[in-house]
Amino acid sequence: METIFSKIIAGSIPSTKLYEDGICIAILDIAPVIKGHALIITREPYATIAECPEAILGHLMGVVKRLDGRMREVLGAEATNIIINNGSAAGQEVPHLHIHVIPRYAKDNKRFFPPKDQYSPGEMAALGVKLHL
Repeated sequence: METIFSKIIAGSIPSTKLYEDGICIAILDIAPVIKGHALIITREPYATIAECPEAILGHLMGVVKRLDGRMREVLGAEATNIIINNGSAAGQEVPHLHIHVIPRYAKDNKRFFPPKDQYSPGEMAALGVKLHL
């Protein structure tokens, strides 16, 4: 399936590239949460993590680490959010695996997580048993 990311990779839609290799590209997001917000996008159109080989995920995280360092060095970012919206129910708008790397600052007033849920008595232990690897 063709996506906006496959068009960017093909060069039919312009982008501001920060990095590219045979596995992925990194670009600035055109609708940043904070200026410098970048996306690391797989060249192959894996829809979610479940479809992506582990070696490629490892490579992507290496690029994330390098970009995190660059944001701290060049932008003076104090931290970063590293986010994968993994499926439409998680907010993934483009069905093509990508990682958001967002520079963060102590006083930027951005928060990304909704209010916390709570477990009933015994529920956490039961769920832990079900999810145990």
